Amino acid sequence: MKPEELQPALYELLRVQPPKEALIIVSADEKESELLADAAKFAGFRSFVLPLFPAVYGEDLRSWRDELLSLLVALASFYEAPTPKILIAPAVTAANYLPDPSLLQGCILKFGDVIDLDDLREKLHDWGYELVDLIEQPGEASVRGDILDIFVPGREEPVRISFFDDQIESMRPFDIETQKSRPEELEELLIRPALFSLTPEEYQRLNDEARSMETQSFFKDMASLGFWLAPRKIALPECYPTILSPNAKAAIEEIDEENEEGVIKRALAIKEYLPAPRVFRPLEGISAANYIDYHRQKKKITLLGRHEGLLKEAGIEKDGLAFRSFDGWFQIESDDEAFICLNKRQKTPKRRKVALVLDDLKPGDYVVHEEYGIGLFEGLRQVAVMGGVKDFLSIRYQGDDRLLVPVENIAVIDRYLAEGGSVAHLDRLGKGSFAKLKESVKAKLFEIAGSLIELAAKRELNKGVIIRHDDERLALFRADAGFDYTPDQQKCIAEIFNDLASGKVMDRLLTGDVGFGKTEVAMNALLATVLSGYQALFVVPTTLLATQHYATLRKRFDRFGVRVGRLDRYATTKEKNLLKKALEVGGVDIVVGTHALLDISCKNLGLVVIDEEHKFGVKQKEKLKALRENVHLLAMSATPIPRSLNMALSHLRGFSQILTPPSFKQDVRTYVREYNDAIVKEAILRELRRGGQIFYIHNRIHSIGVRKKALQELLPDLRIAVLHSEIPPHETEETMQKVREGEYDLLLSTSIVEAGIDMPRVNTMIVDSAETFGMADLHQLRGRVGRGRVQGFCYFLVEDKDKLSSEATRRLLALESNSYVGSGAALAFHDLEIRGGGNLLGEAQSGHIKQIGYSLYLRMLEEVVGKLSGSVTKEAKEVDLKLTISAFISPELVPEDRLRLELYRRFGQAGSVAEVYELASEIHDRFGALDSVTRNYTDLIAIKVLALEQGWSQISNYGQKITLIHESGTKAYLEANSKDDDEILTALLRFLRQKANK
Repeated sequence: MKPEELQPALYELLRVQPPKEALIIVSADEKESELLADAAKFAGFRSFVLPLFPAVYGEDLRSWRDELLSLLVALASFYEAPTPKILIAPAVTAANYLPDPSLLQGCILKFGDVIDLDDLREKLHDWGYELVDLIEQPGEASVRGDILDIFVPGREEPVRISFFDDQIESMRPFDIETQKSRPEELEELLIRPALFSLTPEEYQRLNDEARSMETQSFFKDMASLGFWLAPRKIALPECYPTILSPNAKAAIEEIDEENEEGVIKRALAIKEYLPAPRVFRPLEGISAANYIDYHRQKKKITLLGRHEGLLKEAGIEKDGLAFRSFDGWFQIESDDEAFICLNKRQKTPKRRKVALVLDDLKPGDYVVHEEYGIGLFEGLRQVAVMGGVKDFLSIRYQGDDRLLVPVENIAVIDRYLAEGGSVAHLDRLGKGSFAKLKESVKAKLFEIAGSLIELAAKRELNKGVIIRHDDERLALFRADAGFDYTPDQQKCIAEIFNDLASGKVMDRLLTGDVGFGKTEVAMNALLATVLSGYQALFVVPTTLLATQHYATLRKRFDRFGVRVGRLDRYATTKEKNLLKKALEVGGVDIVVGTHALLDISCKNLGLVVIDEEHKFGVKQKEKLKALRENVHLLAMSATPIPRSLNMALSHLRGFSQILTPPSFKQDVRTYVREYNDAIVKEAILRELRRGGQIFYIHNRIHSIGVRKKALQELLPDLRIAVLHSEIPPHETEETMQKVREGEYDLLLSTSIVEAGIDMPRVNTMIVDSAETFGMADLHQLRGRVGRGRVQGFCYFLVEDKDKLSSEATRRLLALESNSYVGSGAALAFHDLEIRGGGNLLGEAQSGHIKQIGYSLYLRMLEEVVGKLSGSVTKEAKEVDLKLTISAFISPELVPEDRLRLELYRRFGQAGSVAEVYELASEIHDRFGALDSVTRNYTDLIAIKVLALEQGWSQISNYGQKITLIHESGTKAYLEANSKDDDEILTALLRFLRQKANK
């Protein structure tokens, strides 16, 4: 049965034989589940959909977290719903033993309830919630004093519950991005378990079982393995009436008889299949308006849509037609009736938030002070100074010297980030050498920024060729893509087209995560250039990438008569000479190649596209810089552009970003495992069973032959190709071509495949010794699989998990937990920005970055570019606050150092008094009422902000007498009502506010 026939088939069945109790429908996959759920919903039945859950018994479930939570929520909702009701599940999900209703029962908290918060915290732990400092995803909870934050699976937003003693006095949803609560109050909250609703004894017993379970899981705990150990479980097909989609048969046959699911497979095998429809049939690929015009008098037509505004959008008059509000997709017809859906069928990819924990400053991190240089951050220290108590950041320098930096001056500190994670060398306090180093770097930056500004000025004066984008063939090209462009892709194309048609020379950088469709955007610009009568060059850093892009361009541009050539090290001398002549006389439209392209002349060059610009060397960059003066230039990079670099260069160069993935792109399922032959064998066989191929990354050329032999012994029939940088070019191209054509099952290679290689049939990757790679490298490698509509799998294997450093463990687990689409910026931001950001300036900057750290380098660059271009006039200043008061964020209020540091950093960035007190209000919301020392700290920062605005450089007190010194040298004297902390702060705030209002 075709998938589209499922809707009329189920609709007919439910009309003729409506279920009186519960019904299970087993689908082949998620797409079928969605179609069946919409049909059941339209027929008036409550339907619940279980996600695709292909994990096998004993598998680590960290990488299946989202699916597991969705499964448990949908199952609990199904159990709780009154009958009749329908549960729809893909075959691989229905073939699991699932928890019975008693394990998924929740509890309801109501406004005014009296509850012991410690007992509730323990219950949440036993129910599978992860107790964290800061909530970021479903299944997490955080207790801070009298406040409980909880993200209940199945809810759109987390909820903040405030207690007065042991009574609930407030329950409000809050925003995951800002951590601020919303004003609306909840009367009650259903708390579902994040795993199972277990008693403390049951939890302890299951946790012990998980630790002793025979499995390859990297960690053996409840989060990884608890689901498999459900103490009470059921097989859905044995407990409820069940019917199967005819297409589910193949999926059921693949279920392993040896697993415990084999019992359920036998139960499924004897169930009835959904009968084919007799009266209704699918209605696909029609124009709604045309269909209605033709059939209006012959059939009863009912229009379906989220709202009636869709009628106008579709150009349909409602006269004589029925309209039914429906949020879904359902479109079928019979001889005398039709249901036509006006909703758009598109799946919006979920966006997930960046995991904050990866960017935290923690003791042991290297930092750079803008005056004293590189030191080691030791943590927060509370110190009594002049009768008051304050928080300081303790930084260790050479010779065990320590610098204490007041937290109100946290802005002078940055994490030290160096090129490629280089090891830092601590500076020596008091020698003045860092100040000299900064000055020399600054002089070099003036040189770089000056040349950039000069380049931008020349480009502004030059007239660029005008490339039109109104040719209807461009729309045809986009229609040929086989998918809908994302809004980001459309926006980037519009920005590029505006530049090309402006009459000025374009210099634009296009960035986006791996597989987000940058090449598709660039092809629009290339085609527009050729259709406007000009030539284009597509420059790439490697021959492998040139081969790939050449094949793509040939395939996509063939129907438009575009002549595409290729120039790289694989081309013979004769081929190169012929191509160069063709370019000179206009006999070729687009040439793809490596940096050799930068030395040739063209008859009518209009556009140069550069892929992975940051990977070119200094000499090539100089040639690219020369091109920028008079040829349209579009550079592409998977490197996220740091915000500060973007700000520094935004008026010198255009920036376009693709932040959302294509709707069809699936995440790459990621596993971290200790090396084991059984894992490797299963991963390879799983991919071969579905007709795919495998990348095996072994990053040591000297032992790659040994690894090939070991794989051959493991799977004697496996066809293995080997690739690394020492293999001659012609052999490399032949090997890649044979892999593309399916002559090999597995490509064993070094990380050479990282650079943008696109092989749609390769959807499993195995990386051995993954602990030796940086996070960015692993993320880039992972991006080579799962590039189409097929689920990708990636296995990061480590030699010995017990010998891993805590940093490597943290990095690998972050990769495993954050395998969602678009997680590149979240995971690899520092790594990637260091690798690409500095070199986007056109010169190798690694030496300067290593000397002063990446963050300070960018800040200085921003200042220099701003100063030279006239966009920044004020230099950053500090106020020397010498007040004998106790002012800090209280550890009793905010116990976690990392959260206090984050709040100190945000206070340091506050640019107005309103921002300071808004942040104070947020602390009250998140952590409870501010105590006196925390209130003092917010007032102190407000004083600092006002003092900076007014030009006061120093503020001090002796008892209740206060002195302010202005940067002009003038002084002001105040007297507080007493020498109490709050009176001194009140007197200062009153004085500064009066000055501000004059």
